[in-house]
Parts: sequence; structure tokens; C-alpha cells
Amino acid sequence: MSEIQKRFKDLFGTPPEIVAQAPGRVNLIGEHIDYSDGFVLPFAIKDVTTVALRRRTDEVIRIASLQRSHEIFEFTLESLSPLTGEPWTRYPLGVVWAFSELHKLSGLDILVDGRVPLGAGLSSSAALECSIATGINELFDLRIGLAGLARLTQRAENIFVGVPCGIMDQSISLMGRAGSALLLDCRDLSSKNIPFDIAPENLELLIIDTQAHHSLVDGGYAERRASCERAVAELGISSLRDISVTELLNRQAELDPVTFIRARHAVTEMARVLSAVTALETRDFAELGQLLNASHASLRDDYTVSCLELDCAVDTALANGAIGARMVGGGFGGSAIALISKDDTATITAAISGAFKKAGFKAPRFFTSLPSEGAHITERALPR
Repeated sequence: MSEIQKRFKDLFGTPPEIVAQAPGRVNLIGEHIDYSDGFVLPFAIKDVTTVALRRRTDEVIRIASLQRSHEIFEFTLESLSPLTGEPWTRYPLGVVWAFSELHKLSGLDILVDGRVPLGAGLSSSAALECSIATGINELFDLRIGLAGLARLTQRAENIFVGVPCGIMDQSISLMGRAGSALLLDCRDLSSKNIPFDIAPENLELLIIDTQAHHSLVDGGYAERRASCERAVAELGISSLRDISVTELLNRQAELDPVTFIRARHAVTEMARVLSAVTALETRDFAELGQLLNASHASLRDDYTVSCLELDCAVDTALANGAIGARMVGGGFGGSAIALISKDDTATITAAISGAFKKAGFKAPRFFTSLPSEGAHITERALPR
């Protein structure tokens, strides 16, 4: 019996029926464009959230977390409505709610073991949502495909949690494959695996958690999404996917200055994603590095979602030999990535740590991750 099975039995009195897990993600490039029907290029990381579930004979939902002192939070299916529960319980509850809109469910006992760093821009929320969705889909034999689960979990976060996120994070958490980044078309959720194997070139992707923890519920994310929607309305197009960089520049006078620069980020970032795919396919890592740098500049200057800690991490990495670097995630804190030579790892991490200390920032954390598998069932069919 695994550790989460044992802890589940200790808390709820019986073993779980199913155990599922889903990973966090790093988005190589393509930030803040999933809600504009753009292309994105994320990969699943090795850090995962694991959940154990068991059906109940009533409509009670009990949720506990190994990271929350094992306190059990209790709800009923009937009581579920947007913003119900503690902030962290809204993510699993939102998934249950979204399923229950479409299918008849019983109550559930749920135990969460979240190992994706919180607030680091690595999408711990999607890992939680997708692990729950994968477990429920299996437990109730609902046979919903991955694209359907991505839309369902996005709806849970948009409506129940109140975060107007796009669909990238849920999609890569569900669809990730080891050894590949995922070129995802956020308009129709079609995808293509793009080999992302940098070890033979003596390269690695350094992830820098600035520990400037962010929250996407504070309005900054929603404000920028609203700017993109305003640009679409004022330009008379269906999405920012449907306008070229040249056409946007020609029509700049139709938008107020802030709306224009928000739209400029989205349109140029979509172009950078497709260029990054070409760079990976041709193994042109110098070009990939330049695209990462341009992405960060656009996020910093046009979308204004960077922060002092993220800029410090990126600038210091580049000054000490990184091929390219940029912030990742929703912004306002979280993590940055740097494409570096393995030989420079110690130098770059020491330089960033020193720069953070000099600036009076909290000490950063560093880790690396190869592209990993998406959500899946790890244990099943335990006796009821």
C-alpha cells in the first residue's frame, strides 16, 4: 500500500478506490496568448500533484490535504456554487461541480498531496484540477477525452474559482509527453509533440523560482485579458490570432495606447512560438535563446507582468552566459527559465543568488526538469 493510500485510510477509515496524478508545467514560450486563440509551447514537469479518491454512498464531499495539517473540509454536492469553500479547496470542488453539471455523481472522499511549488508560476492549480478530473473520469467511467477534460477543468477555474485563465495549463497537464514540448493550438486544442532534447548539446533549462509568490485572483490577470478582448472588439476581428503584426501596426491608431501594447504582445508572441518550433526542429538553440529574450522583453514592457525579482533573474542569467531567458507563468512573481550550458550552471545560479541577496530579495530556488508525462492513473480498483 502506497503512502497516500495509508494516509487516506488513516483519515477516512477506508482505502481509496483510485489514485491519480497530474504534473505542473513550464511554458517554453507563448505566454498570455492561450485566451487569444494562440499557439503555445509548454511541457509537463516532473513535479506532480497526486490525489486519492473514493466514492461515497451519499452526496457528501470530504477533502483533505497532506500539506494542510490533515484538516477535513466537508461539503455537499447540493451546496456547490462558485466561490464555495476555502481558496485552495475551490480548485477540486470546482472540478466536481463542473462534472456534476454534466453527469450524475455521488459524494467523494478526496486526499490531495500537492508537490508542485505553490505560487511559482508552474501551474500548481492546473495540476490539482487535472489530477482530480483524471480520477473522477476513471472512477465514474465517464470516458471523457483529454480535450474535453481540459475544457471542463478550465471551466472550473474560470467560473468556480474565479480566475479567467486560458486553456494551456490544463491542456499540457493532461496531454504532456516525456521528451517533448507540446505545440498546442488553443483555438481547437489540436496539438503536435515537438522533440525537446537538449542534453546532447550539453544544455539544460534552468528554472528559477524567485519566491516572489504571485496570485492570479487579484485582478491583474483579468485586466490584461480584458485589454485583449477590447482590442478584438475595436478591431472587429474574432481573436488576436486573426491579425498579423504588420496589420496591427497599421491599425495602431484605432486603439488606445495601453490596449495597443497589450495586443502587440499577444500578436508578436504568437509569431515567436512558431519561430521557436522551427528553431527546435532545426536545433538552432541560439535562435531559440533570442526568441526567449524577446518574449521576456515583451512581457516586461508591453504586457507589464514582470517584476523586479523576475527581471533580476533574467538579466543576471544573461549577463553570466545564458543563451536566453524569460519569465514564465502568469507573472507578477513566480519563476523564470534560462537556457544554459550545463558547464555554466554553478556560475549562473551563484550569480543570481548573489544578485538577489544584494537587492534584498528572498533567496531564489533552482531546479531543472525534463519534459515529463501528463496526467494518469497510478493505482486503481482497490477493494470497496
